[in-house]
Amino acid sequence: MRVWALAAALGIAIPAAKAEKLATIVVEPTPVADEIVTDAVVESARQTDIAAQVSGRITGLFVKAGDRVGAGQKLLAVDQRAADQQLAAVQAQAAAAQAEQEVARRELERTQILYDRKYVSQAALDRAKARYQTASSMRLSRQADAGAAAVGPTLHNIVAPYAGIVAGVDVELGSMAMPGMPLVALFDPAALRAVATVPQSRAAALRTDLPVRIELPDVPGAQHWQTAAAVTVLPVTDPLSDSVKVRLALPASAGEAARPGMFARAHFLAGSPRPRLMVPLAAMIRRTEVTAVYIVANDGSTSLRQVRPGETRAGQIEILAGLSAGERIALDPLAAARH
Repeated sequence: MRVWALAAALGIAIPAAKAEKLATIVVEPTPVADEIVTDAVVESARQTDIAAQVSGRITGLFVKAGDRVGAGQKLLAVDQRAADQQLAAVQAQAAAAQAEQEVARRELERTQILYDRKYVSQAALDRAKARYQTASSMRLSRQADAGAAAVGPTLHNIVAPYAGIVAGVDVELGSMAMPGMPLVALFDPAALRAVATVPQSRAAALRTDLPVRIELPDVPGAQHWQTAAAVTVLPVTDPLSDSVKVRLALPASAGEAARPGMFARAHFLAGSPRPRLMVPLAAMIRRTEVTAVYIVANDGSTSLRQVRPGETRAGQIEILAGLSAGERIALDPLAAARH
């Protein structure tokens, strides 16, 4: 390495015989659009605060924060003894109304026979018909009451409306639930999105027809960069910040690493692409304040040249000065240094 540093300082070319084995690339202008980078926050498109519809004591708590649940899975239970008793009473009333209708039906049949034989008057027949119709209406009313009462016990068993992850549980076993009181927070990890805030002055330049990259700084590895599955620019402007919200749908696989509330960065392309000299980041070498690349000459010799870098895009960096189109550079600076 000392020999390499000295050769670089003196501008001495490295022998061609060894440079020929290096992996190289010819630098050519590449059309690249400008980029707008804004802060974003990850949220779930399906996030629900499940609230109680009835009052009662919490008698069962079956999940905790972080649990994965399926659609229809029971989350907690509210004391339903009063609801069960009310249902039993209404069902008994419905049974009594059905019995009354049956009695009225039989009485109407007997009255009809007597009327046909001229033993009773038309008024007696009309009264029997009226009693039957009243009993029928009462039976329908009691059956409707029983159906409504049957819903009551189901409201005491709180279930997940969709498959997801429990974000939080706001009650404890034995606490009192009231109508409208939040009980469990649930979100769908397969329906995440990043919401970016873009200044109104730059919103018109966004190219929503081109891929939008989403950076998750706190997520390492392959999940660090995501590509938006869909882009939606909301049609309203915040008057306080003079900005617009842009929703960027994350791929379903992002739910394995991303979580609601996580910080993100949105990388939008803007304007028309213009030619730029882009080189792989791996080809760059940095020493204190010096950024350089290895130039490979036509005869195979290599020399270190300082360059001025620009923006970084998806593993490549723009060269603003120090490099010309058509020049060949080494892809592996460490291998070039050993030659």
